[in-house]
Amino acid sequence: MAGTEKKPGFFARISRSLRDMRGELKKVVWPSKKQILNNTLVVLAAILISAVFIGGLDAILGAVIRTALGG
Repeated sequence: MAGTEKKPGFFARISRSLRDMRGELKKVVWPSKKQILNNTLVVLAAILISAVFIGGLDAILGAVIRTALGG
């Protein structure tokens, strides 16, 4: 029959997958140490700003609710 090619075996597919993965990892452009440090500081600053904002909002809304409930 035409078009009845034999499917590669399990280990052949694993081997090909690992070769493909290795090839793709060679194409990756890894960030420099300076870029990693800069990005880490940006993330930490964003977390700090978010924490202060959410904490402030929680305190304000808590005070409003306590006042509204007469506590």
